[in-house]
Amino acid sequence: MSGPDNSTDGTDGTDRTGGTGGTGGTGGSGGSGGSGGGTRPVLEKRAQGPDGLDQSASAASYTPVLTPPEGGEHRRRWSVRRGPAVVVGLLGLAAAGLLLYDVAAVRADRPAMRWRHVLGEQLAERHLDDLWVLTGAGAAALLGLWLLLLAVTPGHRSTLAMRSGEEDVRAWLDADAAALVLRDRAMEVPGVRSVRVRVRRAKVDVRAVAHFRELDDVRADLDTVLGDGIAALGLSRAPGLRVRVDRPGKRG
Repeated sequence: MSGPDNSTDGTDGTDRTGGTGGTGGTGGSGGSGGSGGGTRPVLEKRAQGPDGLDQSASAASYTPVLTPPEGGEHRRRWSVRRGPAVVVGLLGLAAAGLLLYDVAAVRADRPAMRWRHVLGEQLAERHLDDLWVLTGAGAAALLGLWLLLLAVTPGHRSTLAMRSGEEDVRAWLDADAAALVLRDRAMEVPGVRSVRVRVRRAKVDVRAVAHFRELDDVRADLDTVLGDGIAALGLSRAPGLRVRVDRPGKRG
């Protein structure tokens, strides 16, 4: 009984001695024994920035896929243009009323207003290449182009069309409200310090500042969270998503 016990103790003692030798002063023989048994893992240190963190920025752009299939109308809401319509109407009414009053006064054998005499003299004396004539013509052309642009464009650039299950029901979402919802979702991601969200019809721009965690990990979480958030808004057309994550700037 004692013989086998001694041989077993001797084997264990040999292993302990070899282990001690590997860690002792005879590191060469210990290293040879380690290389014969297997390779040791090597850890590579990443290149870090001046602030001790791995990156200073991380950005990506893609188009989220809506969980339900896209549906509804993509047309924008048309604006009634109350402001420009009121201004143009008032100016036209004032000009027409003034001209009508002056014509009626002349028909009643009263002298014409002074502005008609001055305008007639200026039009008779000035040529087409005169600076004031060209300036007035350019201003009138710009005003006409502006009115045409308002007539052919729908306006309401800050509203987003939403999906609707009914044909006669149309819904729109304000872009500022959508940005607020996405900002609240982004602030729930670990590592995010501050977020700035700008929502447009075709693109959602997100600028986030992360004070810990790897920037790629934070951006990946933001991509997932914001992609789900855009799908939850119920828009008829999913805008593209652009996420950029930066480190906070140095103070002082």
